[in-house]
Amino acid sequence: MAKVAFCGLGLMGRPMAARLLEAGHDLSVWNRTARKARPLGEAGARVADTAREAAQGAEVVITMVADEHALEEVVWSDDGVAAGTSFGSTLVEMSTVGPDAVRRLRDRLPEDVELIDAPVLGSVPAAESGTLTILVGGNDGAFEHHRDLLSAIGRPRHVGPLGAGAALKLVFNSTLGAAMAALGEALALAEALGADRATALDVLEGSHLATLARGKRDKVESGSYDPNFALGMAAKDMRLVTEAAERAGISLEVAAVARRLLEEAVAAGRSAEDYSALIAHIAERARRAPG
Repeated sequence: MAKVAFCGLGLMGRPMAARLLEAGHDLSVWNRTARKARPLGEAGARVADTAREAAQGAEVVITMVADEHALEEVVWSDDGVAAGTSFGSTLVEMSTVGPDAVRRLRDRLPEDVELIDAPVLGSVPAAESGTLTILVGGNDGAFEHHRDLLSAIGRPRHVGPLGAGAALKLVFNSTLGAAMAALGEALALAEALGADRATALDVLEGSHLATLARGKRDKVESGSYDPNFALGMAAKDMRLVTEAAERAGISLEVAAVARRLLEEAVAAGRSAEDYSALIAHIAERARRAPG
């Protein structure tokens, strides 16, 4: 079993860290909001006062934070991860920050600290059950060395050199906003045409949007959007997608529209809700439209 530090205990981080603890790893944890670490402390993890303290003596340090700004803070602040890592340790960056942020992280880390990027596909239920897909970027040796550790969290898949995991996470996320917007517009059209919402969802479960329609049906019908994946995070991810496309010299028009709709929903106060609350935002938007 490995000595592991886990920094970042949000909606996804806390169940991911719990999986490592349940697998028998020697776990220390840190979170900016200390109360979020208490359940893991009660389950047997050491709760550190700083990210630096969590990282000291750890063979592997995992970061799972909201965005690149948070990653900068958790790694490079005076009490950050970098100040606590030691020769031969590995930093596993699992946040969704994009490949450029991963490369900047590599440039600043000491050469004797290994770095792999390993963002995940899936939301809270998959994190709790250990069935996340983990997209691992890094050299073959680093992947093989840490495969068993990552297998406690989900299904690791080596997708290429450093940065490849972060890149393919953006590719995957480029579809999320567009698909949710399509489902939202389909339901808005059903309402405008006088169709019953439950019947419309029945029909959509047989469409190309079947997985989304089934997975988000309870939230849509109840109007309660408790987050599995927060809408504000989805908006951040779509911003990363469109910015990466611009730097690559391509135009993603559908992704740009999805980003705009998500940012509208954030401005409307839905940031902390599940990203399927975009459906409710689109419905309200459609009702306000002239005619």
